Amino acid sequence: MVFENLDEAYFIIFCILIGIEVIGNVPSILHTPLMSGTNAISGIITIGAVILLLDISETDYLNLVLGSLAVFLGTLNISGGFFVTHRMLAMFNPKTKKHV
Repeated sequence: MVFENLDEAYFIIFCILIGIEVIGNVPSILHTPLMSGTNAISGIITIGAVILLLDISETDYLNLVLGSLAVFLGTLNISGGFFVTHRMLAMFNPKTKKHV
């Protein structure tokens, strides 16, 4: 079973709602630096999820699917963060003038 009791399910739902509220209220000028700063944290969490995923029983299909989905979404988050950070840093590079 995924949740031992309903308190764990309520806690997960509460964390999701708080996360949406916090991210939704971040000003757009701060969103990119915060995203680039959390790439390392997301990487650590994804590595931990992979380690936990390797410890799941082969017959526990629900947890295998949920764990695989978590690793995929974590990897997608890291990739998106690096992409946005690269674009942000490219804005600060001096423009090269084309010689005619």
